[in-house]
Amino acid sequence: MRTELIIGSSLFLSLFSAHGLAAKHCVEADLAFSGNIYTANDHFPKANHLAIKDNKIAAVSLEPIKLCDGARHFRLKQGAIFPGFNDAHVHLKGIGYREKNLNLQGINSLAETMQAVADHAKANPDAPWVVGRGWIEKVWPEKRFPTLADIDAIVSDRPAYLKRADGHSALANSVALKLAGIDKNSRAPNGGAIEKNSDGELTGLLVDNAMALVEKLIPENTRADDKDALARGLARNVQLGWTQTQNAGGSWNDLQLLQELQKEGRLAHRVYYALSQGDNADTLLNKGAQLDDRHWISARGIKLYSDGALGSRGAALIEPYHDAKGKGLLLIDEQTIMPILEKALRRGIQIQTHAIGDLANRLVLDWYEKAFRKVPREEWALANPRWRIEHSQNITPEDQDRFKQLGVIPSMQPSHAIGDLHFAPDRLGKTRLQHAYPWQSLLDKGLIIAGGSDAPVEIGDPRIEFYAASIRKDTRGFQTKGWHPELAVSRDNALKMFTLWPAYAAFEENLRGSIEVGKLADLTIFDRDIMMVPEEQILQANVLFTVVDGNIAYQKP
Repeated sequence: MRTELIIGSSLFLSLFSAHGLAAKHCVEADLAFSGNIYTANDHFPKANHLAIKDNKIAAVSLEPIKLCDGARHFRLKQGAIFPGFNDAHVHLKGIGYREKNLNLQGINSLAETMQAVADHAKANPDAPWVVGRGWIEKVWPEKRFPTLADIDAIVSDRPAYLKRADGHSALANSVALKLAGIDKNSRAPNGGAIEKNSDGELTGLLVDNAMALVEKLIPENTRADDKDALARGLARNVQLGWTQTQNAGGSWNDLQLLQELQKEGRLAHRVYYALSQGDNADTLLNKGAQLDDRHWISARGIKLYSDGALGSRGAALIEPYHDAKGKGLLLIDEQTIMPILEKALRRGIQIQTHAIGDLANRLVLDWYEKAFRKVPREEWALANPRWRIEHSQNITPEDQDRFKQLGVIPSMQPSHAIGDLHFAPDRLGKTRLQHAYPWQSLLDKGLIIAGGSDAPVEIGDPRIEFYAASIRKDTRGFQTKGWHPELAVSRDNALKMFTLWPAYAAFEENLRGSIEVGKLADLTIFDRDIMMVPEEQILQANVLFTVVDGNIAYQKP
């Protein structure tokens, strides 16, 4: 009988007799798990036992590991153990505020949404504003956007502002519009739209940069509010099985709040942080990457925006929308972005640019390529800067090739596809759908995909993201005609999209992302084997344990 045991080094694999070294010597461990283990390591993909010492994987084995006294040992009768799931694109504070405030996500009709707003307004009579987020018309039976008449009928005594789930459009009531000085003759700022109906009257909808006209009037949250929201977001995430999230744009103040939470022992999971375009990004460019020796909080990225969202027709397209005039909105230009890109290359700062439409993706690739050529390689702070395009939803075949040629990482959120399938065919038309959410096409070209959720735009549940990537149907099992099921990925690759590949996108593939000896002990453990169960059961899996840095951050009651 032989035991396959990995111990000491992730590059060292030895075969021992069960009666030899493995049987005679115990493994020092604090925590151990036995069960069905998927390692995301192609050289040793399956195991049955693992041991953790301090904050690292101490041993991984197909056969039982002889543990020294003192280890807590959990034996799973069902389910599976995975490397810690990693969300490559979230808005952490937004998740927390979604929990704190009026959450309109998951409501299945316009009527029910307006009722939720009415209930919230009634329950908070002293709140100066009614503010909410999360509505999304694509699942409503009414099949339309909410209007000024809808919201005015519910809230007329104070300003109301309801942000769509994607964060790229919002509904304001008449009181809020009047406070902002917006009427039917108002002109939208560049990169924004003030929507009007066929009679030229305001609909209440503001898109992208026009939203700031109202948002600047909303009373600011306090520092304590922000800190509480971040803590709530962190706590929610570990309950769902996330061991790291990558914050796609935030402030320097929020980064400091996260560092405070870490010192207080309230940072529930690891955070890879990008600073938002503007003053916050400038601060990072001047200070340089902020790296944590214990790998809890790292800040080395800048988040930029090139266009809007597909649902609100703000995504920038090469050809006009299939269901409306116009080609979307561009939110940045070459003159603005190039100095940022050149300085980032010299400072070792990762660029993460939001691009959804095929035109936006093409332009961002153009700008990246120009920066790579303009800055001599000997001046690059990182030989492999690992710049990313966030969302990468609609990409022409020739531009898909350029991702590979330029070494650009597509950072994609599978849940967008299974939500957008209800309206994207109308927006894009049949031809462009072939190149929308093209996960498998990108993998076929030799790329990796950093998988994320974009919460609070989407629910932010790793089960939904894994299901969407590998099944490519909505959560009710529906897949619209012509939705290209061949672009779904295998479950093995879906696992890597949320473990190993986000680690690579954060420069951490040697630290985490797979279950290997010497790597950080981050694990996500479900009560069902999502690699093997029928597709409809993936969403029924529950988190048994979330292990972060060798400690149980969450255990199912």
